[in-house]
Amino acid sequence: MNIESTSITGVHRLLPDLHIDDRGQFWRSFCRQELADDAIEFSVCQSNASVNPRKHTLRGFHYQRHPSSEMKILTVLAGSLQAAIVDIRPESPTFLSHLLFLFPVGDRSSLLVPEGCATGFLTLAEDTIVHYQMSDYYQPERYAGFRYDDPLIGVNWFTEPLFLSDRDRGYVDLDPETL
Repeated sequence: MNIESTSITGVHRLLPDLHIDDRGQFWRSFCRQELADDAIEFSVCQSNASVNPRKHTLRGFHYQRHPSSEMKILTVLAGSLQAAIVDIRPESPTFLSHLLFLFPVGDRSSLLVPEGCATGFLTLAEDTIVHYQMSDYYQPERYAGFRYDDPLIGVNWFTEPLFLSDRDRGYVDLDPETL
């Protein structure tokens, strides 16, 4: 696995070594030792899957409030999407900045998202499946979010989403004073 750093501290793209033969594909999607060799400590305590049958479904922005230590590894198993990561750590030099990542069909890379960053994604194909490995348990009392089109963040989504949950549609803009 190759680990690529980004301009936001702690956000990494994980690029697997693909093994392809007449049977299909094989790749390692997680290796604690390879991450540790790059000074990244990550221990999985929960895995989640998001199945999105419709193109242009948007999920996010979501995060867990402090003191949750929720890191996540996001992997697209089928379909295609645009992912956005927003740094909401007030002490970070990249506070309120965001990164966009494209996962075309067949892309086998993953994103490592550190604690203190919010995630959102827009599906670009039908039947997009996203797998999450989480470093902390879901804590509903710490779960939070903000609008996908918050002007303070300014994410340039490929297209206007067609499908959002009532919860995501009801989020308000991010108030940095509450972080």
